[in-house]
Amino acid sequence: MDALESLAHRVLDEGATGLVALGTTGEPATLDADEKRTVLAVCAEVCRTRSAPLILGAGDNDTRATTTALVALESHPEITAALVPVPYYTRPSEAGVRAHFTQLAATSPVPVIIYHIPYRTARSVSAGTLRELGRLPGIAAVKYATGSIDADTVDLLGDLPEDFAVLAGDDEFLSPLIALGATGGILASAQLTTAPFVALISAWRNGNHAHARALGAALAKMSAAAFSEPNPTVIKAVLHAQGRIPTPDVRLPLLPAGPGAVDRTMQRLAALAEVRTSRSANSPDADPLVTASSAP
Repeated sequence: MDALESLAHRVLDEGATGLVALGTTGEPATLDADEKRTVLAVCAEVCRTRSAPLILGAGDNDTRATTTALVALESHPEITAALVPVPYYTRPSEAGVRAHFTQLAATSPVPVIIYHIPYRTARSVSAGTLRELGRLPGIAAVKYATGSIDADTVDLLGDLPEDFAVLAGDDEFLSPLIALGATGGILASAQLTTAPFVALISAWRNGNHAHARALGAALAKMSAAAFSEPNPTVIKAVLHAQGRIPTPDVRLPLLPAGPGAVDRTMQRLAALAEVRTSRSANSPDADPLVTASSAP
């Protein structure tokens, strides 16, 4: 767990607002209860030390079990929000999705972040439903990972409820989502290099649009390479190549990333340096929101 602690500190050092523990990049489905407790303890201690927010991946496709899991978070004061997926596999109606999150919002001791990722859950949720849920006091944000920028994306970002944040969940689409009004992102590839993502958000917010477009394009290419094989195989292999974690191992049914994907991602990371030094996008007044998903 020393590597996890070091990784957590490093992404915060580079400007991440906070951490996500036991998100899907951390392979939580393959961890036993003791391993999950250890991951949570390490991330909670780092966030406590750094006064940084900690979001916990939680929830199932069953409302009752998810409610129980969220209520249990009351014993962990370090957790500031829960990242909960739209119910998967059962494919409830949109009315069922609304009822699910309405109950969670009413019972959770921490704010809920909806994880909207229809290409994994097989359940699309409209802008209207997300907007309705975003008006509930217990719903803080949506991690938006639809795999595209479509009419619903524009609709949602054009009319957001007060105090409801849209956080990019597809790393490749961070730049256009920020340009459309998203608040920030929960980004797996930010573990590889956090500072450029922070600089990208600052550039859009400070009106440095030319640099934002160039940096966003370079980051999108890097993220695409990092996701060219099942996540988090490439990310863990690159972290290992960088000397930041002891092994690139993943657990079955995932297999280790091939060397080609790792090499391409490393090349894209190297190319970022040229874009970043072409013109600084940082500002002392910037307050970018980048949250890195930590993997064990």
